[in-house]
Amino acid sequence: MVRFLSFSSGSCGNCSLLLTDSGESPAGLLIDAGVSMRRLKRIMSASGLSTDCIRGILVTHDHLDHIRHLGSFCKSLSLPVFATESLHASLAVHPFTRDWIVPCRRVLRSGWQELTSGFEVRYFKVPHDATDTVGFAIRTEGHRFLFMTDLGEVPGEAMELAGQADTIVIESNYDIGMLLGGSYSYPLKMRISKGCGHLSNDDCAEAIRSFYHPGLRNLFLCHLSANNNTPRLAYDSAARTLSEIGVPAGSVHLRILPRGEATPLLDLC
Repeated sequence: MVRFLSFSSGSCGNCSLLLTDSGESPAGLLIDAGVSMRRLKRIMSASGLSTDCIRGILVTHDHLDHIRHLGSFCKSLSLPVFATESLHASLAVHPFTRDWIVPCRRVLRSGWQELTSGFEVRYFKVPHDATDTVGFAIRTEGHRFLFMTDLGEVPGEAMELAGQADTIVIESNYDIGMLLGGSYSYPLKMRISKGCGHLSNDDCAEAIRSFYHPGLRNLFLCHLSANNNTPRLAYDSAARTLSEIGVPAGSVHLRILPRGEATPLLDLC
């Protein structure tokens, strides 16, 4: 069985867990480290898990909401941290990670590679204004999982992988009307909306329209803005698109990953 847990999703902090439990004990990969060790342990314990099941940490990029507690995780858990070479170079000098990252450093190479405990991972680059922002395609127990957040647009490689995935986690950050009519400065509005910032509800809907295939089982919307979006707007945009392209009601589990709150431990298969 493959399961997923989001500890938090948004600028308040990002961290999630992909878990398998077909062996003698559960094994999982963390994606990003934007929540505290105390919070991580508390939520895992409430789900009947301990940090002993974590086999490694994948890092998407070096913005603080994704790596704020990575140094603490390295210090406490001594887990391998998987990231691209250029991202590791940034983490090695970042004040939140530099003291603890080096012994945990594992460089991702291009293409598919088996990391640990039956997890095969392939990274792909996405446009976002960080050192080296990537998404991840992960294969385990025959399940194909795709994770992409903090992306100004969905590149072709990501779209191709999405067209094969069973579960997709994709950013639906802002409603364009709320953003443009809101209180943010003009430069910040442009930074968010012009290709290297975040993905809007409309952009997410267009991506869904392009990558949907009958094998898609789960679609989770992540990294919603607190100021420029609402869960209802994001959900309705994606649900409307699925309906418009003829997806049978209930055949895809559509879910919002909340800001600052954990999801239940979700079965993906």
